[in-house]
Amino acid sequence: MIATLSALSVAALVAPAVMWRLGPKGFYVIALAPLAALGWVIAHWPTGGRPVTETAHWVPRLHMDLDFRMDTLAAVLSVLILGIGALVLVYCAHYFDAMRPRVAVFGGEMLAFATAMFGLVISDNTLVLYVFWEITTVLSFLLVGFYGVRASSRRAATQALLVTTLGGLAMLGGIIALGTRLGTYNLSEMVAAKPTGVFADVAIAAILVGALSKSAIVPLHFWLPGAMAAPTPVSAYLHAAAMVKAGVYLVARLAPGFAALPVWQVLVLGLGAVTMLVGGWRSLRELDLKLILAYGTVSQLGFLMVLVGFGDANVALAGLAMLCAHALFKACLFMVVGIIDHSTGTRDLRKLARLGEKMPVLAGIAAIAAASMAGLPFTLGFVGKETAFGAVWSTGALSVWQAHTTDLVLLVGAIITMAYTTRFLWGAFGRKVREVPSLAVSRAHRPHPMFLVPPGVLAVGGVIGGFSSARLGDLFEPYAESLPTWGHPLEHLGMWHGFGLPVVFSAIAIVVGVATFLVVRWQRDHLFVRPPIINANAAYDAVLRTVDSLSLRITRTTQRGSLPITQGVILATAVVLPMTALFTGARTVLHPAGFDAPAQAVVALLMLAAAIAVAVLRNRLAAVLAIGLNGYGCVYLFARHGAPDLALTQALVETLTLVIFVLVLRKLPAESPWHRPTGATNALRVLIAAAVGATVVVMGVFAAAARSSRPLHEIIPDLAYRIGHGANAVNVLLVDIRAWDTLGEISVLIVAATGVASMVFRNRRFGAAPRVADVTQDADRHPQDRTTWLLGSDLRDPRHRSLVLEATTRLVFPTMVVLSVFFFYAGHNAPGGGFAGGLTMGLALVLRYLAGGRYELGEALPIEAGTILGTGLAISGGTAAASLFFGAPALSSAVLEVTLPVLGEIHLVTAMFFDLGIYLIVVGLVLDILRSLGARLDVEADAR
Repeated sequence: MIATLSALSVAALVAPAVMWRLGPKGFYVIALAPLAALGWVIAHWPTGGRPVTETAHWVPRLHMDLDFRMDTLAAVLSVLILGIGALVLVYCAHYFDAMRPRVAVFGGEMLAFATAMFGLVISDNTLVLYVFWEITTVLSFLLVGFYGVRASSRRAATQALLVTTLGGLAMLGGIIALGTRLGTYNLSEMVAAKPTGVFADVAIAAILVGALSKSAIVPLHFWLPGAMAAPTPVSAYLHAAAMVKAGVYLVARLAPGFAALPVWQVLVLGLGAVTMLVGGWRSLRELDLKLILAYGTVSQLGFLMVLVGFGDANVALAGLAMLCAHALFKACLFMVVGIIDHSTGTRDLRKLARLGEKMPVLAGIAAIAAASMAGLPFTLGFVGKETAFGAVWSTGALSVWQAHTTDLVLLVGAIITMAYTTRFLWGAFGRKVREVPSLAVSRAHRPHPMFLVPPGVLAVGGVIGGFSSARLGDLFEPYAESLPTWGHPLEHLGMWHGFGLPVVFSAIAIVVGVATFLVVRWQRDHLFVRPPIINANAAYDAVLRTVDSLSLRITRTTQRGSLPITQGVILATAVVLPMTALFTGARTVLHPAGFDAPAQAVVALLMLAAAIAVAVLRNRLAAVLAIGLNGYGCVYLFARHGAPDLALTQALVETLTLVIFVLVLRKLPAESPWHRPTGATNALRVLIAAAVGATVVVMGVFAAAARSSRPLHEIIPDLAYRIGHGANAVNVLLVDIRAWDTLGEISVLIVAATGVASMVFRNRRFGAAPRVADVTQDADRHPQDRTTWLLGSDLRDPRHRSLVLEATTRLVFPTMVVLSVFFFYAGHNAPGGGFAGGLTMGLALVLRYLAGGRYELGEALPIEAGTILGTGLAISGGTAAASLFFGAPALSSAVLEVTLPVLGEIHLVTAMFFDLGIYLIVVGLVLDILRSLGARLDVEADAR
């Protein structure tokens, strides 16, 4: 199974290239992938009730082993997913007339969707199942939004994404809750455990929310009709045979263990029955053939939910029969609508008449598939419907009145199904009142014979399935046997079981259904004059408007546009909440410590004086230098307490920060305008500032007093060497033990760099810093033909040049580059690391810029900052993902030992690659800042 899944994944990756090379005919080639996988499933069909299992250890610590299990239910769904998937791809070869890049990608997306659905139905680990579940959600968004230039497509794709994603999040919560309580995340073990109680009810309800949203069950059904904005192949596959079946599959999988829960019966049986009626009735209102099928699909999904969620073996057997029948006839009918639209240019039944005379083969295919949808004899739909009527009426899973009421609801649903089926055939192919074909039909062209093959195969498959129902029943029964029979023997599927209640119900459905169609046709102008009383789409829009309005109100309330007010609220909250929690706690004894040496008191006084100076100085540069004095005071304190790595990093960060401040201050007045605040405002500011400082001190004292075990600083060095394979505990914490935090922080750095550049450039990014060669065409600015310390300096205004600085930079820059590389390589066992090395390299670039200007910056590193940032993030992220493929948790470290000539034995820790990403991101960040706050502003200054 893993090999088959991997092969399908590879095929999905190469599919766009195949499509681009071969054009629309490439669909024939990529259809071979699901066809081959179908052959594998048939060859390994589970026999004797023994499922085929396969396990691969992926992330054991996260309970995410790749446990695959193919039993009867999974095998049946796999055949539908892969078989119909192959036919839909063949259908696409004639649906798309020309090859465009989007069509090539479409082929890969369709194949990837088939792969994800196959992985979903064979996954036994619920967490892995959820991963595949969400992959189908994302791919559905891309496929439904195929026509991205259309507002209707964008809305439909977004709507489907929001509804199914929110349902998926609820399902994930239920999975985690149930898995934590039961001690296992394997679906088969969860079902076997059969937990009960309030906890189980809540967890199962959350899981069912995900299943019901995926299968478009009321009240979350509205996304499916909207998704008809997608190309017809998407509707024929996702909305008939694949995606919407995911929720039905999950309900069928969970039914043996949870069908007796009250919450299950309300959500599955109750909402399923309501969905069957609502969807069927709405289909009678529509004039678009595709929407008629869409609401019919909603109705049929409700029917399927009732059958597979009933908790009765005989009803489940009928459910599997209807599941297969629905996939066959609904995919076929969607393809038929696509052919009609492709040939006539319309799907409006008011514009279609006598199409059956011009396309008799297509009409015959549609009639066969529609017969199965309506449950007419000699079709698989008839077998499933008849079995369902009989099994539900006599079931012991519910009380007698509940069973009979449910069966009568199913009868009403069957009547409506017969009505909209008749309306579909009449609307698409009927003679109606016209004596000649409509204009759309008269201009229609006959479809290519191969265009008719996929729907023809599916239509004939429904008839063959009806006549082979006994054989199909033998294949389905191992699943049905996992459910109780409630005192009744397991009935076998068959075309005919004699006269009885099912036959009576079928006759009523046919006769009353046709009569209903006639009444609706006759009274349509009176029945459907007004819009529906309850419109789920309108409710969805209202919810979105409410959320938008609420968010705007919250923003208006909390973000007043005043920086002092915003900062004051944040800082006041940071004071009140922690202090309240601390002083209302149980700890009453604190152990504050004083200074260890007189030098610490001196440094503390200097830092305090600098802090006061920041508040009273009007000169901006002086205030910045005073802030820097506080930072360098921290450097001393770190070094005094034996933390050279922290001291080094703090010194580098402080120096770089001062440089950035200076770059910004170049464009501001030397002194800030003095606006003396009122007495009350000034007092409030002093109070907040003093409170924040006191809070930090008090929290530190409380934290020191809260220690009740061995201090971490005694454990971390040994832990860093044992787990992270490094002697520098700080660096190991950053790139191994707390690597997830670091990955998030470097992502924030990239966002910050992008934000700064966006604000400065406004219209477009500046690209790489300019080089000397960029201005060689300008004779007036050609660099002089002589040796110079820095090449870019010749293009600067002589008034801004410093020969001493240029010479010093020329000598110091290579040393700083070597030092940065040393910090990077030595950082795992000595002070340094990727962050410190990147900062050192950044300071070297700052020096080149200050000495030589923007052209010298381009000469120093002629690469775009975005490229460096992206490469760094890719390396760090790739390191995180790479360990998963070796069966270890993300961002795990390992030691690679190699012996090289001359160099001897080399111990290489894989965390170094993660550190390399950090190094590049820091360098890219500094380059981006110099490029935006330095080089770009220099250009604007020269222009003035």
